[in-house]
Formats: sequence, C-alpha cells, structure tokens
Amino acid sequence: MFLHQHPYKPFIKEDTTKLIVGTLPPPRFSTGDLLEKDVDFCYGSYYNSLWLFIDKIHQLNLRYDNSQAAIDERKAFLIQHKIGVCDIVESAERAKIDASDLGMKNIKLRDVIGYIKRYPNIDTILFTGGNSKNGPEYFFRRHLKTYDKKLELLSNEVPRIHQFKLQQRIIKTVSLTSGSGAANISISRLPLYKHLKAKNPEFNTFDFRVMQYREFL
Repeated sequence: MFLHQHPYKPFIKEDTTKLIVGTLPPPRFSTGDLLEKDVDFCYGSYYNSLWLFIDKIHQLNLRYDNSQAAIDERKAFLIQHKIGVCDIVESAERAKIDASDLGMKNIKLRDVIGYIKRYPNIDTILFTGGNSKNGPEYFFRRHLKTYDKKLELLSNEVPRIHQFKLQQRIIKTVSLTSGSGAANISISRLPLYKHLKAKNPEFNTFDFRVMQYREFL
C-alpha cells in the first residue's frame, strides 16, 4: 500500500481572495520522480493542464521544466492575482500508484475551512473538478458537514456555482471542469460544447476549458 502524502503546503497570502482547491497531485510529485516538463509546484503536472490554461489566458509564456525559475513564475502570478492554492486532501493510501481520485483510500482531509477563517479576504473557492466521488467538491461537501454547513446552489449550469455562509461572510464556490484528460468525455456531451464545435470544427476541449476558466482566473 502506497501512502500518498501531499508534497506541498497550502500557498495562501494575507490578501488572497480566491482559493484553488483540488485533491492530490500525481504520486510522482511525492516521490520526486518528475517528468521533464513537470514543475515542482502546485498543479505542476504538464498533463494536468491548469497552468496551460492560465498561460493561454494571460499570455504568460511560462516555463515548463524542473527549474526554480518555473516555480517562481507561477508563484508571482498567484501573488499578483491574489490567488491561493489549498488542496483538500492531506494524504491517502493507494493500492495502485496512479493519480486516480477513485483509487484513494483512508483519506485524510485538510481543514480548508480553518484556512478560510484564518485568511478573511478569501471570498471564492475554485474547485478543479466537480462533485463526482472523491473529487474536490465531493470532499469539500463532506468537510462542510463537520462544521454543520452545506452548499447552496446558485447556478446549475457548468461550471456549477454554490455558496455557503461562514460567520458573517458569504463564500462562493465554482466547480470548474477538471483539467484531466478523463473529463474530455463529459465536455464533449455538453450542449454548449457541441454548439461551439459545430460552428468551428477546430474548437476543442482545451479551448472550452480556456473559455470557462477565463472568467474566474
């Protein structure tokens, strides 16, 4: 059984307003067996694509390698845009060493609500995935129950938007479409994607995510 420990501490600053919440990076980030284009930082997997979307939206011309410079570029972007990262899974056990959320067992969650309380400028959570089993929204809902709170639906269109009350604050949550390749099938079934694809046959799932993420990142 492989103990998959999250390799990165939450990246949050005093003026952070938006918090990206996922689950765990691929196991190679915990074992140090990075691929050539991986960046040793949150969402550093070249094949996760989150930074590719951000790069496209903001025309950053980011580096994709194991260098400190690549890490610093991403930190600078997050700081400038007041975005933090706090994945919700601290650790999990895996029988098979892969990045599947469904393969996680004996899961320990981080106290994301505790971080939100500690940083009072946070008003938005961006989930890198929806409410499917062992996804970030799924775990967050479970986490909220321990605080006797739940999400209130604001919009059922993709990306789905909810909110919850915390003390005197209203926190909005946005469930972005996952950057994983597995999510391409669900994207291809969306009426909006089909419509845009029909208008422009070259339009693809990467373009769809960039269009979706642009509003929030």
